[in-house]
Amino acid sequence: LQHTVDFDLVFLAMDPGYAPEGRKHLEENAKRLDIPLEIFDTDVLRVAGVHSAEHPCFLCAKMRRGYLYTEARKRGCNKIALGHHYDDAIGTVLMGLIYGGQVQAMLPRVKAKNYEGMELIRPLYFTREQSVIDWAEYCGLTFLPCDCPAKKLESDTKRAEIKQLIASLAANNPQIEANIFNAVKNVDTAKLLGWRDANGKHNFLDQFE
Repeated sequence: LQHTVDFDLVFLAMDPGYAPEGRKHLEENAKRLDIPLEIFDTDVLRVAGVHSAEHPCFLCAKMRRGYLYTEARKRGCNKIALGHHYDDAIGTVLMGLIYGGQVQAMLPRVKAKNYEGMELIRPLYFTREQSVIDWAEYCGLTFLPCDCPAKKLESDTKRAEIKQLIASLAANNPQIEANIFNAVKNVDTAKLLGWRDANGKHNFLDQFE
């Protein structure tokens, strides 16, 4: 992309409290890819594990995002590129619908609310998870558990449950995944019971006198 678009890259990773071997493995993977990776230290895993032991994921994600924005700004960046892929995007749609009671998408480009001039982008938005796995294997990359407090619950997390649900549905109908993705591109607001925007909440009854 740098042949057609003028931009610079900073390769930034946060150490949220990895075990020493996890940190070392991350550095080795970066070296294998010839990436000049900058790593900064935090205690996110400890804090999330102490203050939100039963459900650490929300607090952990919020803290990680805040640290990344802050460190990126220090380096003069105006965008943060995350690695979410297509399968993450469709999983988020079902997660919100089934467990959050809301219809929403994981957007490929988002303006930061608390960091003026900053954006979050997801360059792998249309890339399938299996393609990412295939690429990592081709590059000879290996990975260790991240020491996350919820790691031992991985098979029981709601996201893992949704992932299994989508896989089982797609096994019978390969169009399922595309249908989930397209559902949040073809929302007919005239057929919604309610919705919210910058002007507040709305109800379908608002159109009736």
